[in-house]
Amino acid sequence: MLAGAWLYRSCCLGTKPGKEQPVPERSPRGTYLRLADALRAQISGDPTASLPSEAGLMELHGVSRTTVKRALDMIAAEGLIRSKPGIGWIVVGQEQKPPIFDQLAAMVAELNVGDPFPSEKHLTEQTGAARGTVRRALAQLEGAGILEVRHGKGRRVRALPAAQV
Repeated sequence: MLAGAWLYRSCCLGTKPGKEQPVPERSPRGTYLRLADALRAQISGDPTASLPSEAGLMELHGVSRTTVKRALDMIAAEGLIRSKPGIGWIVVGQEQKPPIFDQLAAMVAELNVGDPFPSEKHLTEQTGAARGTVRRALAQLEGAGILEVRHGKGRRVRALPAAQV
């Protein structure tokens, strides 16, 4: 049995509720074209729709990052979406979320000095950003002396942002 056929059978026969059917390995129409059509339908069906991260789209549709990237680039060329560093892919004309750094700084402002800060996993789920993007924003906050890392205990608020003091 071909590896792709096994993957297709294992993915399609036992998909979890709420997940899209993975795209078969061989498609008469390019896989990225089918994914682009699905994303266009998602965007046009709900004007406030937000796109998941590339990793989320990979898992949701059962395709590679290259396939996801080709589909996203195709839709971006049509002017429906655009890539925004630190945020991800956004629908054009949609109200934009602030950058991840600003979102995390706002979270710090709501806490007191010494309070624990949420984990990377929690922050990625809450913001919808990729883990690497969250890590870079956290590193900036740590470099500015706002957060401190305690080995085995996570991050804590060390100082409040200058605008809030």
